[in-house]
Amino acid sequence: MTSNSDLQKLLIWLSPAFPVGAFAWSAGLETAIVARQVHDRASAERWIAGNLAHGGIRTDAILLAHAHRAAGDAPALRDLVDLCLALTPARERHDETLAMGDAFITAAQAWPVAGQEALPRPCPYPIAVGAVTAAHGMALQAVLTAFLTSAVQGQVSVAVRLVPIGQGDGLAIVAALEQAVSAAAAQCQHLSLDAIGAVAYAADIAQMAHETLPTRIFRS
Repeated sequence: MTSNSDLQKLLIWLSPAFPVGAFAWSAGLETAIVARQVHDRASAERWIAGNLAHGGIRTDAILLAHAHRAAGDAPALRDLVDLCLALTPARERHDETLAMGDAFITAAQAWPVAGQEALPRPCPYPIAVGAVTAAHGMALQAVLTAFLTSAVQGQVSVAVRLVPIGQGDGLAIVAALEQAVSAAAAQCQHLSLDAIGAVAYAADIAQMAHETLPTRIFRS
């Protein structure tokens, strides 16, 4: 069960207003939009759904789940940090996850709790979210649902600003992916690290190519 207090924290910590700088990063989606791989509501939904089911969003969710279970175990968290960084396909993606992770840890210190001292710094975003929410005793599936919802909303926000699609289309994508988010949260909490195996190659290539764009709005 998720308490009202836990729900409040999740709504705050994984909202666009929480100061982790998520608005500055696109995880390669900007490249896909420039290349016209994503150009309308349908293609934006396919891109985000693919990343959720087969790409970096899924990988991050699995790593988050393991960090949640390893909270307080500094050596285990360090191993997860190393694995997470080894799995980042591009330099900008590496910078993105570390910048957001350290910002999350710093911002969450407004809610002091024992156990956060075990977190290595710098720390990737999914590892930080998993360990900090566990230190607060939050239920893993609720954390995963909030994390995945936030990831989808962040990608939709990029599409709304750059494709561009309207706010109505953006909300329609979020609504269409609601069940996929719920299913992914339920599944990823039980998966082993061996289950990590992203096949969203277009997203990986887009992340690698982003730094070569002549004009960039986002940092990744």
